[in-house]
Amino acid sequence: MGIGSVWHWLVVLVIVVLIFGTKKLRNVGKDLGTAVHDFKEGLNEGDKKAENKTEDAAAEQKTDDNTPA
Repeated sequence: MGIGSVWHWLVVLVIVVLIFGTKKLRNVGKDLGTAVHDFKEGLNEGDKKAENKTEDAAAEQKTDDNTPA
C-alpha cells in the first residue's frame, strides 16, 4: 500500500467522509470554489487598474509634450 496506490486514497476518502460527512464536505468545496472565483476576479480588476494607470500616464505625457514651453 504505497502513497500512489488507488486503494490508499480510497481508504483515506472513506475515512474523511465518515469524519466530516458529505454535507460539510460539499459546503467546503462550494466555499473553496467561491474563494477561487473571487481571487480570479480580484486579479482581473488589478490588471484593469494597472492598465488604466498606464493609459492615464501616457495621456498625461502626451498633453505635457503638446504644451508650449
